[in-house]
Order: sequence, then structure tokens, then C-alpha cells
Amino acid sequence: MKLYCLSGHPTLPCNVLKFKSTTIMLDCGLDTTSVLNFLPLPLVHSPRLSKLPGWNSKDGTLNLEKELKECAGRVFVDSQPEFCLPERELLDLSTVDVILISNYHCMMALPYITEHTGFTGTVYATEPTLQIGRLLMEELVNFMERVPKAQSATCWKNKEIQRMLPGSLKDAVDVWTWKRCYSMQEVNSALSRVQLVGYSQKVELFGAVQVSPLSSGYSLGSSNWIIQSHHEKVSYVSGSSLLTTHPQPMDQSSLKNSDVLILTGLTQMPTANPDGMLGEFCSNLAMTIRAGGNVLVPCYSSGVIYDLLECLYQFIESASLGTTPFYFISPVANSSLEFSQIFAEWLCNNKQSKVYLPEPPFPHAELIQTNKLKHYPSIHGDFSSEFRQPCVVFTGHPSLRFGDVVHFMELWGKSSLNTIIFTEPDFSYLDALAPYQPLAMKCVYCPIDTRLNFHQVSKLLKEVQPLHVVCPEQYTQPPLTQSHRSDLMLELQPPPMPYRRCSVLNLPFRRRYERVYIMPELANSLVPSEVKPSVAIATVSAILHSKDNKHTLQSVPKPPPVPPTKKRKRLMDEPPVVPAPKRLLSGVVPLETFLTTLQKHGITEVKVEETADGHILHLQAEDTLIQLEEDGTHIVCDNEPLRTTLRDLVVRFLQKL
Repeated sequence: MKLYCLSGHPTLPCNVLKFKSTTIMLDCGLDTTSVLNFLPLPLVHSPRLSKLPGWNSKDGTLNLEKELKECAGRVFVDSQPEFCLPERELLDLSTVDVILISNYHCMMALPYITEHTGFTGTVYATEPTLQIGRLLMEELVNFMERVPKAQSATCWKNKEIQRMLPGSLKDAVDVWTWKRCYSMQEVNSALSRVQLVGYSQKVELFGAVQVSPLSSGYSLGSSNWIIQSHHEKVSYVSGSSLLTTHPQPMDQSSLKNSDVLILTGLTQMPTANPDGMLGEFCSNLAMTIRAGGNVLVPCYSSGVIYDLLECLYQFIESASLGTTPFYFISPVANSSLEFSQIFAEWLCNNKQSKVYLPEPPFPHAELIQTNKLKHYPSIHGDFSSEFRQPCVVFTGHPSLRFGDVVHFMELWGKSSLNTIIFTEPDFSYLDALAPYQPLAMKCVYCPIDTRLNFHQVSKLLKEVQPLHVVCPEQYTQPPLTQSHRSDLMLELQPPPMPYRRCSVLNLPFRRRYERVYIMPELANSLVPSEVKPSVAIATVSAILHSKDNKHTLQSVPKPPPVPPTKKRKRLMDEPPVVPAPKRLLSGVVPLETFLTTLQKHGITEVKVEETADGHILHLQAEDTLIQLEEDGTHIVCDNEPLRTTLRDLVVRFLQKL
């Protein structure tokens, strides 16, 4: 069993598991942090960005003014943003049989895998994961296609040149493999391969293994996966939460008795309490609105935004914000809000029960009905005529490199009355803000990450007790910024097996058993012999038939009668009888009793030597050796009558099958 790691980002994983003749890809996350190296894509012409100076090396040997721009001491690529893809050279991705998706954030690289590697397999995901994943991909494509860049920067990707670049560009991983965003046609083609599954549904792969999704409690439809054969079990835990939020709670009991547990997607903010962050979010929002400023919340169009809106629903009246308009701007805003209301069976019990009343499970339905929350596909059209300030705007993308958020940064960034509140933990807020410096607006960092923290995961692993744990290297050591915090790492016995991008792990257990079925007529012919109390054994001669990884023992067919030839017109004799197999011997020859038996037969001079596997008996007068071992007995003797006698004495102590 082998595990190939194709992604270095622990919360955007992409791993390939080779298990019992199947090749299974576990998630295909897209590392979007690469876009922080690029300049933002403004919706309207930005004089500020267009006037940024080009970058040259200090010694004058490198002139990349057309490709690289300087802003507030940082260097950015002036080109369409590109993404860091999962590694594609480590193994042939056309050999992947299936892709298992944990949640909609971990499927954003799917079109790159299914459309450009020769992949012909099936993708398995839950319905909310598919539908919301489609929305996020559609939004990403829309953001990129509506602001195309004329020029494309490629020279800076040259390995020799990259070594001489400053800061984060110099350390960027595999830049020559970075790719622009896919098209909507590729998205539709990739998602057409997805087969929908429900929680605890068992899907058989080629008769070799069964895969089954379990609720992970993190987002709508998010899953952990069980991959098991008849005798082995692998659990894949990715992006899980034990907090009481809107999804179904995490299924922990099904993870028990795992031989290997592959762990990834832990919280990116282990020191930030999500409830505390929500409180801070609300208080900063209220403070800004009361001072007459606007609040900008860069966010994804699904996920945490549902919890933010629910929190604000309870907070609005008590904070006297009833007249403040809330705007949600995204090409998929309407679909996202509607999907959250219709996936009732994927919600927690509290929200499910509301559906049967009937009431909408999420309170943002009421916010929309009372006109407190308005949603728009973009800042063009209706929004521009209905827009009034002060207000709160939820819009993407959290990286601040593309989408409607870029326009609001240019619009509101110069006023200290306004506030930007970061809630998504995927991007460093300082790196996200870098191309907008100098910035007057206030910045508040309230990262809300509900995924498992190290304390929760340690408790979970004690309960489910896997034999081996495999996890990203980052989880086996404290963060660089807090090297003294040993509580911010996984400390297990035995220690977890770490992996990093491009590593290949041989997982530490071997398959020892295989299930074989026996045909009824063959089973009926067996005659068991009891070898010790309550243990019976039968020998079997059969044909092993293997198909679709299922193995069956079938009776040996009798040879067909040979038809008479013209030359010999007599009736043929019966076909030759297959001789019965020789009887097998089992058991152990007891040393003391055997020596007594030899004495009775006149063999008295016996020298006994102990060996690692048993004993050697040297019959000195007869010049004979007898080796008594657990799995065999050897008699070395030139005298044939004596050898036969000794053999018969040994056989007396053994059982015949």
C-alpha cells in the first residue's frame, strides 16, 4: 500500500492511495495562495495600478519592467493570476481509477485533473459538494473572464531568473507548472464525471475495495471516507468539525478499527476560537457603521457566510443596525442562498426540523424578505442604482486579487472610516492587502475556521485508536512563528508518519489475508479432522477461480470420457481415477516421550542438542541424525530398515489428515 502526496497545502490536499490493485485519488484541492504574487484585476481602469513602477534587479542584469511591478516595497507579477496545481509528474494520473471528494473547497483542481491527464475514471461526491463546488468554480471562471489581461508574463518563470527575484517570488513552488484558470466548458465536462453518493452508502470498486462517505461536520455535504477490503480498513479524515454549526454532525464511531488513518485539513487558526471571532466580527462591524463608515467582508460565496448572516440576524436588532443595508455580491449569490435552503437532509437536526414546520432553515431568508439583505450578481446594473451608504458588503474573492472586492478596495481604501474584516483563514491578510498599500481603511482579522484543532484531533484519535496515522509534515512540528507551542502539533504513540509535496510513503502494514468463497458442492465433500479441541482441519483439492477481485474455490472437473475412434470400436474403459491426495501430517513430536520410545526399541545412546528451531538427536551407535523442528522432521540415516523404523516411530506422534 502506497500514498503519493501531490499537494503541499495541508488544507487543500491531493493524495493518491494505491490499495489492493486500485488507484484512488483523495481530493484535488487547488492551491490558490499563488495568486497573492499577482497584481489585482480591477473592474474599471485603475490609474494607481497602471502607474506602478516596473522592477529591475539592482545590478541591472534583469529587466522585467513589463512583467513585474513594485508596490510599497513588494514585487508583483502583472499578468492574469495563475494557480499552483497538484503535482502531475509523480505518477501517471491516467491510471487513477476514482477520485473521492471531501468537500467543495477540495475539488477546485478537478478540471485540471480530469481534462488534461487522460483520466477516464469516476468522481464520487455528495450532492451539496457537487452543486456548491460548481458554484465556486463558476464564480472563479466569471471573475477571471470578465477582466481579461492582454499581456501574459512568462519570463519570470524561468528557473535561472526566478532564483534572482526578490521575496516570495523567489521561494514560490514549481512556478513553471502554474496555470491560468480553466474555462466553463472544462468545468462542465469535469463535473459530468461526478457520481452522487449519500452518507454511509457503500460503493464497490472493481470488487476489490468498498468506499463509503461519512459526515465530517464541516460544511454542507462534507465527507470523510472509509476505504476498506474484507480484512483492511483505511480512513481518510479531511476537513472535519466537532462544533455545532449548520451541517450534519461528524460521524466518529465509523472511524474505529482503522489500520491506517490519513489525517489532513485541520484548522489553519489553532489559536483562534471561532465563537470569539464571531463576537469580534459583530462588534467591529457595529463600531464602523455607527461611526458612519462602510464594512467590506471579502468571503467565499458559500460556507462561513451562512454562519455570518445567521449571527448578524440575531445581532442586528440589539445593536440598532436595523436600517443598515447588507449587500451580498457574487455571480452565484442567488444560487448559493437558495441551495443552502433546499439541502435540508444535509443539515443538522435543529435546522432539519424547521423544514417540516415549514420554515426556512436559515434566517437569511427572512433578511431577504424584509429587504435587510440584498444580493446582486455584480456591481453593475441594479446594484449601482440601489446602493446606499453606510453599508456592509459581502463579496469575493478573499485573496483581494479578482472579483468585485477589488473595486471596493479602490473605492473605500482611502478613508479611515471604512473597515475591511477578514474572516477566511486561507490567505494571509497582510499579503492580501500588500498591493493596496498605502491603505487608510482599518483592517480587522477575525479568521473563522471551524475545522478540528490539535486538542480535538488528539482526543478523537484516542477514541477511534487507528494503528497508524499519516499526516502532513506541518502537523508534526509547532508553527515557525510559535516554536515553543508543543500543543500546536500532533504528539502520538507511535509517532505519525509525515508526508510533504512529492513524497511517496509505503504505508506500514501488509495485507495478510484474502477472502475466498467455496462452492457448496465442494464444501459438502470436505471431511474435517479434529487436530485439537474445537479446531478441525480439512484438506481440499480445488480450482481457484478469480474474477473482478473475487476468488472462488470450485470442484476439480472429472475428465470427459474419450470418444471411441474408428480403428478401436470397443467401449472405452472408465476414465482413470484421480488418485486420492497423500495424507498430511500435523502436530509436534514431544522430545521426552520420543526418547522413551527409542529406548524401548533398543536405541539408548542418544545425544540431544538444542537448536534455534528445535532439537537434533544424534544416535551414536547407529550413526544417525534426527532433526526435530516445529515445521518438519528430518532423518539422516544410511541404514534403510532403521530409517523406516524411525520414520514409523515419528509418525506415531503425528496426526494424519
